[in-house]
Amino acid sequence: MEAFSPTPLDLGALDSQWLAPGTKGLPLSVPLRQGEVAAQSWSLLDGDLSYPVAILKQSALEHNGRWMQRFVAAAGASLAPHGKTTMSPQLFERQRGAGAWAITVASVTQMLTAQRFGVRRVLLANQPVGAAELDAMFALLRDDPGFELFVLADSEAGLARLVAAARRARLKRPLPVLVELGWVGGRTGCRGPEAALQLARSVAAAEELVLSGIEGYEGLLVSGNRQADVTRVRDFLGQMLALLRTVDGEGLLGGAEILLSAGGSAYFDLVGEVFAGLEPLSRPVRRILRSGCYLTHDHGFYHKLLADMAARTGAGAAHPIAADDLRPALEVWAMVQGCPEPELAMLTLGKRDASHDIDLPFPVAWHRPGGPGAPQPLRGATIEKMNDQHAYLRLPAGHGLEVGDLVCCGISHPCTTFDKWKILLTVDDDYRVTGVVNTFF
Repeated sequence: MEAFSPTPLDLGALDSQWLAPGTKGLPLSVPLRQGEVAAQSWSLLDGDLSYPVAILKQSALEHNGRWMQRFVAAAGASLAPHGKTTMSPQLFERQRGAGAWAITVASVTQMLTAQRFGVRRVLLANQPVGAAELDAMFALLRDDPGFELFVLADSEAGLARLVAAARRARLKRPLPVLVELGWVGGRTGCRGPEAALQLARSVAAAEELVLSGIEGYEGLLVSGNRQADVTRVRDFLGQMLALLRTVDGEGLLGGAEILLSAGGSAYFDLVGEVFAGLEPLSRPVRRILRSGCYLTHDHGFYHKLLADMAARTGAGAAHPIAADDLRPALEVWAMVQGCPEPELAMLTLGKRDASHDIDLPFPVAWHRPGGPGAPQPLRGATIEKMNDQHAYLRLPAGHGLEVGDLVCCGISHPCTTFDKWKILLTVDDDYRVTGVVNTFF
């Protein structure tokens, strides 16, 4: 199968739309068409923007996209990046151009957004259950026969709702379904292989559906004991493989190929390694990794996890990983609004602008607008607290920051930063604005 869309996505309507004064991050006094943003020659470092502003470094996006595609190719896998990370059609287009096989989403509304912009193959990595959502999903499948959708099932009750909606829709093609394996205490998924096997039999027995494979999500197996986490992840992935062998042996699978999918952004190295060890089955197997955060990476949570991968793989591994193989592309820049105490600066950045669910933002650099040279490292500084629209930046003695200076903040967990911005700006390595990225949450 080809990439998730054979042609570039339809982004023309976004470039032609008007951005109004008050658009977050932009210094607009009159409306401006989005496609004209790059022509304004704005420089973040010269103070031309409205702060805070979220930016994406173009060079890092390009590097990360190429790197991940090389990794999955070397692992004999396909990439279906999780679109919920960014919900950005422009970034979906980057992933399509790099060769992604599908886009993964978490909800029917996200699936509808992806399809609206031209995505032709979607993996819905959840069991849809709402009647309105199910009817909308099947209406789309009826009205767009060339659109490919794969959904999950993780319970008999949920499956019954899926079958009932399929019968109401009277589709002429069966809906491909993957059974989700989970674990006791986990988020979603059948609670163990026996329950998953029984559900697989039920899916195969429903004439409105076709069992396409097995899915799981290992990314939540993160604790303070990293060695134990790796053991649990390997065990879980091994259960997925054993379940797939059993399902295949019982002749429950349909379709031209078998789908096997896992791999968030925390353990994609282990998923690639374990999945590569699956012996041939009754038909070709497509191994699908679903990492979404790789494209922008971060300065915190995923930065640490990548370092863990580097320590696991080592130079002698089949697919060695280095701690700097992925580069942080996402930054939020703020301005020093005040210095009310000698070692405290207040920034124009808060919980409405940057993620704070795992770590507070990381102050990494500063710059005086219009000043010479590149941004300077901001050593010894920490953000110790955030309100809705302010951050408390604790500084070392003699820091030299003044009101009006710019501070670059790295983030941890990009998913919960993207949803705070309707637009983000792309920049070159000199922080000159090159374009706009839209989000749809």
